[in-house]
Amino acid sequence: MKFTTACIHGGGPNDATGAVSPALYLTSTFAHPGLGESTGWAYTRESNPTHARLEKVLSTLEGGTDALCFSSGMAAIDAVMRLFAPGDHIITGFDLYGGSFRLFQTTYEPLGLSFTAVHTSDLKAVEAAITPATRAIYLESPTNPTMEITDLEALSELAHKHRLLVIVDNTFLSPYFQQPLTLGADIVLHSGTKYLAGHNDLLAGFVISRKQDTAARLRTIYKTTGAVLSVFDSWLMLRSLKTLPVRMKQHQENALYLAQWLEQQPLVEKVLYPGLPDHPGYAIQKKQASGFGGMISFYVKSPEAAKTILGKIQLIQFAESLGGTESLLTYPITQTHADLTPEEAEEKGITHTLLRFSVGLEDKEDLRDDLAQAFDQCK
Repeated sequence: MKFTTACIHGGGPNDATGAVSPALYLTSTFAHPGLGESTGWAYTRESNPTHARLEKVLSTLEGGTDALCFSSGMAAIDAVMRLFAPGDHIITGFDLYGGSFRLFQTTYEPLGLSFTAVHTSDLKAVEAAITPATRAIYLESPTNPTMEITDLEALSELAHKHRLLVIVDNTFLSPYFQQPLTLGADIVLHSGTKYLAGHNDLLAGFVISRKQDTAARLRTIYKTTGAVLSVFDSWLMLRSLKTLPVRMKQHQENALYLAQWLEQQPLVEKVLYPGLPDHPGYAIQKKQASGFGGMISFYVKSPEAAKTILGKIQLIQFAESLGGTESLLTYPITQTHADLTPEEAEEKGITHTLLRFSVGLEDKEDLRDDLAQAFDQCK
């Protein structure tokens, strides 16, 4: 199956009723025909036919051996961190979603894990950070929110030379544009809340593994800790995935148009979008992905301008999150990365002049006009 077909039919045939929409199994438990006999299902925390269908689709889309459906993106990251033991060291990307840093610092460092943040686009810096205790490299590409691009194939080759796992948060691009497992990564994560769900209406997280042994360890964690996606939300996710390709195409078309427009605005000091030829990761992104996605970050001339824009947009909404049909403008320093110290934020380029723009599916000229009227009020 081609990717677009797999989004619709990747879960396999539906049941014998002929229903075009797959069945929704709203049950917590399953009866057994008799002692020592099973229908193949027992308890929804560990398995459910609706979950299984969604897992099959996601495994197909990412090119993995198994997928797990979690109640949120953070629950998915937490499960992956449970693969490690006290004393283990993990190299992380220098720039990540702020909640990831919060989880590492407040939950896993007290349990004995250690973390070193480096620019994973710099392979020499990555290699220099490897110690005898290092077990994995955890990164995003593009990063949230500064859009750093890492050569995933080269990084995976380096990591595997040192027997390290490569864990990639693929939320910003979705498997439609990028499939890290095919580039050598071992585990792919998603905040399914974002592009995979695509409508700003549910929370979900996913972990997809390349190797069966890793998948088996994660499935044990999954059924033991119990942070599973609700069955109804799994069904909604299956419905959402059917339109993933058409949505991602439009997100990208709108984003490229607006990134080019933003570059021409006197109020804007810098635009961060990997689809612009002057982006430092442009060539790598073209090599390893089929697109650039719908996320833009940009710096304006002053904190006052940023605050004015957030207060004056009308069609675009000032809100956290990303990847939905509605366009959202986010202020990372007080929202997604509020837990960083002022020094950490400044070092990572997350300043009071940075705005993150999740470009939705509205008409691109309407989005441009909304930004333009907000910009005009900064003069």
